[in-house]
Amino acid sequence: MDNSDLAFENELATKVIGLAMEVHTQLGPGLLENAYKQALAFKLKKEGIFIEVEKKMPLIIDGVELENGYCIDILVERKLVLELKAVERTTDIHFAQTLNYIKLGKFNLGLLINFNVPRLKLGIRRVINTK
Repeated sequence: MDNSDLAFENELATKVIGLAMEVHTQLGPGLLENAYKQALAFKLKKEGIFIEVEKKMPLIIDGVELENGYCIDILVERKLVLELKAVERTTDIHFAQTLNYIKLGKFNLGLLINFNVPRLKLGIRRVINTK
């Protein structure tokens, strides 16, 4: 990963966090994950940011590629993985899931965002692929 990639991904992450905070401010906690996914996707598209919602990704096992091995909630600009939750609290399993999506897709950065918190700042975790 070179510095320009990292700078671009960090800039994307900052934009996404700002838009996620707008979504959380308007909707508050207590909805299902899909509501936040749709609202955040709308905000990202409105800003002209390229996204793929529920992006199916291949999984390779025993040398065989399985087309729909896993699904990323939102992939931003083909670079940033967003894993969205609406749970009481995120756990190590949620973090591991996000990290695995990043590693399997050979991405550098992801955000694990839990909307079911009083202040969204408390529900955001950056996940970095240290390779």
